[in-house]
Amino acid sequence: MALDAGPERRKDSNFRSDTRQLQAEETPLPGERISLEEFQKIDLRVGVIREAERIPGANKLLHLSVDCGGATIELVSGIAPTYDPAELPGKRIVVITNLEPARIRGVESQGMLLAAQDGEGRLSLVTLDREVASGARVS
Repeated sequence: MALDAGPERRKDSNFRSDTRQLQAEETPLPGERISLEEFQKIDLRVGVIREAERIPGANKLLHLSVDCGGATIELVSGIAPTYDPAELPGKRIVVITNLEPARIRGVESQGMLLAAQDGEGRLSLVTLDREVASGARVS
């Protein structure tokens, strides 16, 4: 049996042959800290997107129905410039479920999904790398 002598070279233009990590632009960390007790008040749950649709008249907003285990919640999120609604059902995301509801463009948003923004303004949803039940607590 021959051992692999090194990483396979790909001619794919999206492949990076070096091992440098992507880094966000230098942004100072917030000076204000919260206590562990305050952080534990945030209810983070695994949610599975069941439905996603554009909100009429809103270029950036999507209306999502998210299964959080024992309940389905409605979210309004500004991810429309990055995500097509058709690609979202089935995605397992992280959701804050205990925010005060907010009415946005006539839709009651009952939580918030977590996402990160790259240097070009594109959003990337915080997802899970393994199969975890909807409604599972994230800590």
